[in-house]
Amino acid sequence: MERDNIRNILNTLFLILAIVGMLLYFCYPSHHTYGLAVIAVGMVLKIAEFFIRFMF
Repeated sequence: MERDNIRNILNTLFLILAIVGMLLYFCYPSHHTYGLAVIAVGMVLKIAEFFIRFMF
């Protein structure tokens, strides 16, 4: 796969995880920890995309 394709996939996954995490956090008050965990995983993917963009 090309570098740009990998970046697009990582960005798409980040957006999906961010939306799911926000829904968990705001719509289900008893699941704040799960929402934050999902958002954290999304941030890890975004950081990986950042390094792919600027390092290679």
